This record gives sequence, structure tokens and C-alpha cells, in this order.
Amino acid sequence: MNASTPPRIAIIGAGPGGLTCARILQRHGVAATVYDQDGSRSARDQGGTLDMHPDSGRRALREAGLLEEFEALARPEGGRMRLAGRDGRVLLDAAPPESDAGADTEQGDPEIDRGRLRGLLLDSLEPAAVRWSHKLAHVEPLAAGVHRLHFAGGATAEADLVIGADGAWSKVRRRLSDATPVYTGVTFVETGLDDADSRHPVLAALTGDGTMMALDDNRGLIAQRNSHHHIRVYVGMRTDEHWYRTAGLDLADEGAVRDALLKEFTGWGPDLLRFITDSDTGYTNRPLYALPVPHTWRHTPGVTLLGDAAHLMSPFSGMGANLAMLDGADLARALIDTATTDDAVRAYEGLLLPRSAAAAEGAAEGIAGAFAPDSATQVLAHMTRNH
Repeated sequence: MNASTPPRIAIIGAGPGGLTCARILQRHGVAATVYDQDGSRSARDQGGTLDMHPDSGRRALREAGLLEEFEALARPEGGRMRLAGRDGRVLLDAAPPESDAGADTEQGDPEIDRGRLRGLLLDSLEPAAVRWSHKLAHVEPLAAGVHRLHFAGGATAEADLVIGADGAWSKVRRRLSDATPVYTGVTFVETGLDDADSRHPVLAALTGDGTMMALDDNRGLIAQRNSHHHIRVYVGMRTDEHWYRTAGLDLADEGAVRDALLKEFTGWGPDLLRFITDSDTGYTNRPLYALPVPHTWRHTPGVTLLGDAAHLMSPFSGMGANLAMLDGADLARALIDTATTDDAVRAYEGLLLPRSAAAAEGAAEGIAGAFAPDSATQVLAHMTRNH
């Protein structure tokens, strides 16, 4: 990169991928400004727990100089995977796999809450690097690869490189691609258990230290251990995208939602049904979407994508945040090591597009197997092969 005329770099979205990119650039003396629509870092819940893989998420953290801090926060035991049948009987209880020799000091794929990971990355940046309350409205192309960013409320900024790290419904992606996310056919209804070990000991024991999945006949209950004795629960079903409207439900009516979910899981074991009935957090509808596979675009000077903006896929890849962080690390490294910004972006996209297509294909296969008539059999075979 030409140090005499450093490019103005704008990263849209303060998620793990965008923050990783900004952090690595900062470590090498390259300034980037991150714009996020949230009013502050604590404006909303950041979601569940993430497993960090040695060749992607942890590699990016090492490049960012944050691996030791991550290890202090991570939960290696959180990589435990448990599969149960619809009666609650445990079919497989798999301990976290050992890391490859020399990969790093952690076992398997240690877990960290998404909020803690985001906080770690935010704390590593100069305070002025992140601009909160900047919701992108659209991107206007100017001359020679320069773009003007228009934010809600009227603020604008110009950039020589716009990095779209703005997630599933990316506004930056519209500059590169006409692709839009498509409903996968599966919806999660999220709920949760607070102080689970003391208030819900049976469900805490069934969940274990990591993740418990009970799958059968296009439905599933997924319980995921988080920090602070919280268990996040996803009630999954293959259903119409607007299932609640078809059922005449008001999603704000917790009792009606609970009763509708119980009806979907008629015949399941009584302990498993308590993951639905014993909620401490209410119910949040989360239909799952994915971009077409493969998602590609024609190289356009001055703009690129990373993370879900580039390759939104179902969570059954296990790769979403890991890929986003690897994207951020690879893009930052290309910008640092390559003479021109445009050559750096071309090199980065040459890595990004083929690997994200392969991961997205795997994610599509994963969700198809997890929500199928014989899902327990398919997932058990997959888990047995991989443990």
C-alpha cells in the first residue's frame, strides 16, 4: 500500500468480521473507520455462542494480536456436542476434539459468547475508529472508485474503499450484486433459560457443557450453553416462512406462541418440551435465510464484501463468524501487503469467492440433513464420522 497517500477505508458494520479487519489494519498503522447502525456497543443482544476454529477464527485472532485475550474468555468445554432423540434419550455425547498438534494451546473449537468476542475486538480499537448511530441508506459511486456513503439522518462520508460487513441485508451488496437472501425453509424460535443450573437443573444437565440437539421429523430443539449460567434455546421447524400468520398468531402473545410450538412437538419427551414451556426470555421468531450458492460478483473498484454480506448461509455450517473473521483478516493482510488498493481487493476476492461457495454448499447440506424426516439418523451418522 502506498503510504504517502493512504486510502480512506470505510467498514460498514461492527460485527466480528468488520472489527477484525479494522483491528489488523490498525496494528499495521492503517486507519479505517467502522460505521454501525446501533446507537452503542450495548444497544442490543449480540446472540449466542460461537466456536472458534484454529484455521479461521483463531487464526484471525492471532493475526489481530488477541489470541491470549480470547483464551482467557473462551470455554473449551463448550465444544461438547450431544444428540438426543425426540424422547430425550441421549444418542451421542461427544467430547470436544483435540486440536491438531501445534495449532495452538486450546482443545477443539473453544466457545465464546458473541457479545464477549465483539467486546474484545471493540476494546482493541481506538475509540474514534467506530462511529455509532450511522445507519447506511445507500452507496453512491463517484469517480475513480471513490464512493459517497449516505446515512440515515443526512450525514455523508467519502471513501476510497467501502467494505460491506453489514450482514444479511447488506446495503453495500447492492452496489455489486442483485442477489437477495432466500428463505431456507427452516425457522428458529429463540428462547432461553436464566440461572439454568439452579432454576432449571434438569434442563441444564440435559444440555451439558456445550450444545444439545434433539432432532426428528423436520423439527428440532437446540440448547446451547452460554456464559453466566444462561442456556439459549432454538426451537426449530421446517415450516412456512410466515407460519405464525397462517396460524393466526400474534408473536407478542407468549402463551399463544408457546401453545403453538407445543402442538408442533406433540409426542416429544416431557423433559424436552420443558425447553419450550420453561422460558425466562419469551419467544423471538428467527427465520433462516441464505444467499444463492455460489454468490459471486464482478469486481468493482472501491468496494467489496465480507462475512454474511458476501456469503450468508445457514448456521449449520458452523463457519459463519469464523469465515467472517478470516475474510476480515485476509482483506486486511492484502491491503497491508499489496501495492495498490485495487490489486489488494482483487487478490482478496480471489480467495474469498471459492472458499465461501464451498462452505455455503456444506451449510445447505447441513440444514437439509438436520431438518429432514430422518434427521436424527442423518446427524448421528455425521457426528459419529467426525468424532
